Amino acid sequence: MDAHQGETDAAAATLGNRVVGILAETTSVWERRAPLTPSHCARLLHKDSGVDEIIVQPSTKRIFHDSQYEDVGCRISSDLSQCGLILGVKQPKLDMVLPNRAYAFFSHTHKAQTENMILLDKILSERISLFDYELIVGDHGKRLLAFGKFAGRAGMIDFLHGLGLRYLNLGYSTPFLSLGASHMYPSLAAAKAAVISVGEEIASSGLPSGISPVVFVFTGSGNVSQGAQEIFKLLPHTFVHPSQLPGTCSESSKRQLNVFGCVVTSEHMVIPKDPTQTFDKVDYYSHPEQYTPVFHDRIAPYASVIVNCMYWEKRYPRLLTTAQLKQLIAVQKTPLLGISDITCDVGGSLEFVNQSTTLEKPFFRYNPANDSYHTDMEGDGIICLSVDILPTEFSREATQHFGDILSNFIGSLATIRNDLGDLPQHLRRACIAHKGKLTALYEYIPRVRVRASSPVDNGRLPNYHYRALVSLSGHLFDHFLINESLDAIEAGGGSFHLLKCEVGQNGNATSYSELQVGASDKATLDKIIDSLTLVANSNRKPNSRALLKVAKIGSEPESMDFSSSSPTVLILGAGRVCRPTAEFLVSQGCDADIQVIVGSLFMKDAVETAEGIPNTKPLQIDVSDYESLSKVISQVAIVISLLPPGFHAAVAAVCIENKKHLVTASYVDGTMSRLEQEAKSAGVTLLCEMGLDPGIDHMLAMKMIHEAHEKNGKIKCFTSHCGGLPSPSAANNPLAYKFSWNPAGAIRAGRNPATYLSDGEIITVDGDELYNSAERFRISDLPAFALECIPNRNSLIYGDLYGIKKESSTIFRATLRYEGFGEIMASLANVGFFKAEQHPMLKEPTTFRAFLNHILSKDGTVQESSVKTLEDGEEIIDRLILLGHCLEKRSAINCVKTIKFLGLDEEEKIPDCCHSPFDVICFRMEERLSYSHLEKDMVLLHHEVEVEFPDGRPNEKHRMTLLEYGRIDQNGKSTKAMALTVGITAAIGALLLLDNKIKERGVIRPLQPEVYVPALEMLEKYGIKLNEKVECSL
Repeated sequence: MDAHQGETDAAAATLGNRVVGILAETTSVWERRAPLTPSHCARLLHKDSGVDEIIVQPSTKRIFHDSQYEDVGCRISSDLSQCGLILGVKQPKLDMVLPNRAYAFFSHTHKAQTENMILLDKILSERISLFDYELIVGDHGKRLLAFGKFAGRAGMIDFLHGLGLRYLNLGYSTPFLSLGASHMYPSLAAAKAAVISVGEEIASSGLPSGISPVVFVFTGSGNVSQGAQEIFKLLPHTFVHPSQLPGTCSESSKRQLNVFGCVVTSEHMVIPKDPTQTFDKVDYYSHPEQYTPVFHDRIAPYASVIVNCMYWEKRYPRLLTTAQLKQLIAVQKTPLLGISDITCDVGGSLEFVNQSTTLEKPFFRYNPANDSYHTDMEGDGIICLSVDILPTEFSREATQHFGDILSNFIGSLATIRNDLGDLPQHLRRACIAHKGKLTALYEYIPRVRVRASSPVDNGRLPNYHYRALVSLSGHLFDHFLINESLDAIEAGGGSFHLLKCEVGQNGNATSYSELQVGASDKATLDKIIDSLTLVANSNRKPNSRALLKVAKIGSEPESMDFSSSSPTVLILGAGRVCRPTAEFLVSQGCDADIQVIVGSLFMKDAVETAEGIPNTKPLQIDVSDYESLSKVISQVAIVISLLPPGFHAAVAAVCIENKKHLVTASYVDGTMSRLEQEAKSAGVTLLCEMGLDPGIDHMLAMKMIHEAHEKNGKIKCFTSHCGGLPSPSAANNPLAYKFSWNPAGAIRAGRNPATYLSDGEIITVDGDELYNSAERFRISDLPAFALECIPNRNSLIYGDLYGIKKESSTIFRATLRYEGFGEIMASLANVGFFKAEQHPMLKEPTTFRAFLNHILSKDGTVQESSVKTLEDGEEIIDRLILLGHCLEKRSAINCVKTIKFLGLDEEEKIPDCCHSPFDVICFRMEERLSYSHLEKDMVLLHHEVEVEFPDGRPNEKHRMTLLEYGRIDQNGKSTKAMALTVGITAAIGALLLLDNKIKERGVIRPLQPEVYVPALEMLEKYGIKLNEKVECSL
């Protein structure tokens, strides 16, 4: 064996040898932090922690002296060659990196940051295992190791110190002048005491009238902002909403005894370019180009100080541009004195912050009048603080905080050798390289580096005739979605070229990439886009911070022939409701054949919906692409939106612009209501709530009420019961209920509070008691149905909507379920299955039975010896009664039947995607309470109205009932009753608009005879039976 090989083998043997080294920080003269305090080292050395020795490189500037480390048993030496694990805070110098070791520090390499690739190359060439603190993420999706709050605290104190100096140069003496910079205090507590002292002086003597009020604007609500606000709150203060800023600053300029604070987030900084839309955070993050910045107009004119704590990317509008600042200073005479840019984002959201500053010289002055920069506090302009090493000012507390968490991981890191599998998951995911090779999660780094730097002719992929521009946004690198996305492209037979990559610089920030994707044929390209969409959907897990958006950039909608003389109806959506809607439209067209287009974000969904339906074509369209949507809508006669409710207002705005009518089956919300006048002015009808509930329930109610009023009757009592249920033959489980979609929404709905009017008394039911409020309910015409009813949200609003508020003493709307449902659901809620908070037991692998045993144990402690006894239902029954979850044995028995049916007592591993009891039961319900292929659902709607007459005629009781079952065609294809009743009703609304039978314009519901009379007739003609009975009271 040669000498070199011997050295290599010896070095390799060092990895995992239980010897830990601590680096002397060399990146800055001010860097005084350490990864561990002496007390952390003492605990590691004197307990069975997996650490045998700690060697500390000497440092005369570290906040903890070398002797303090020596006193607890550490060895002080510049030579760390005996260490298998070496810890630092910042990156070490390249010549200090030793081969065949494990290193842990903030490397800033996992996002392929160009400036740090030299370090990564060194790591790989020296066969190093690299753990990055930034990537150690807890089960809640947040970073475990960070200094954000310390940056906020130090940045706020430093700026208050500079603010005192600036005011002095402007001729004002203020209490801020007595405050020092953060690093001048021996501790954070001492610095806070100094701030409190300043606050006491403000509270007693006030601030000069010439500078009052002093308003601090904080951007963002993350850790940095929280740290800055923590210091601000030590002063006498008042927080105001952004909308209150003009009034706050218009107060008389008297001497103020406090300061004002205002926290602004992205919703206060931009507005949609389309005035008919409202701010949507997810939409803004995906399509910032569709928003206009307003911070300079609505916030900045009233700010004395802007404390910038929010990360920014180039694709978003700037917080304040140089031109906007010049306008503020020159024209609006803003009170703005300075900027504390704690993010130190040079040339970023604050365009004029073009330099970072140091702790010894933390401020510069910018004069927008002549675009000049100065280092003093005198003269015109604003002062700016932009220090990139703020947390080190509180080195002692920052190190203590950091080490409290890091020390828990040292034993695992110090003993790792060949197999990363022995590490906890959060440490495995934080390992960028192991023994000089990138780990699987980070294999994308060289791919991104090569693709980003490789020459491409005019930005196009060679040899591919089919290409698409695709945007990927979200936590691409933090949650490794970039890996899955690139794998999906290459596995699908395509190639990509990286056109843009903007990486988020902290745990809260998203990243954004634009790729040009190429394939040899259109089918392959579509398949790749579908695969990327699958990646997006599969990462939307409970409690996950990961969000991946996939969208074609600038793509045109698929070519569609609109030349037909027949009217065309555009259906947006591709869910279960869309197919019966399309089928009804093409079968009911009277004067001319109706052409139908089914538009969906995903082509395969549109194709499946349209398949086999005459005169119906699929279309791939992104409704968030305003131009593409407008182009399609301009060429159709009517639009039916069966999208999720949040999309309706945006679609409605495009319909108004193109003077096209719209039908939806969703409730009218505030955003839709605000389009009323615009729709009327454009001569457009936005027919909403045209489904089952809402929809048919409105129409039946108004038919009954109008008929009573025509006979001079008054409504004494109005009750409405509606439910989507399994047909009796499909109600084959203890709950007698099944889900045709994710059960989470239905369960949450059952936790909403309810209000109704009963015999003149307003009754309110708390959401936690809703299931307990279920009452037995029978329909005389359907005696075989054993039902119960649960109050449904706020029934009082229907008094106004139906015009019976002043005459009816009872207004009650309820949801129908089979009898016993509410009692079982209440028991499951009592057990704790509906709690959405993360459960500590689910952080590690466990079984359904063990988890059930845990939440049914009196003190919350799992007793392993009793887990097996849960096979016996009697044991569970006894626990349910003992713990008070069930008051009677009968209800406990029914609850146990449900628990066993759902498999909550089985020795089967709970999936990793379940983080809370709510996740667990939703997973089991979706798995065990779904409809089989040949099972039918049913819809039951029942109205009862009691009518009284002023002329002495006997009261009348009107009953109207709709009972509809799902259908199975001769090919075995099933259509749910819910889909039929919603889809056909929406289609009827479109036909009535096509035939110009609805004259009313604006935002309307089906409450008027011109809508409900022909609509109910068409429903009955289709075969949906509406049974009506009238009885006279004796």
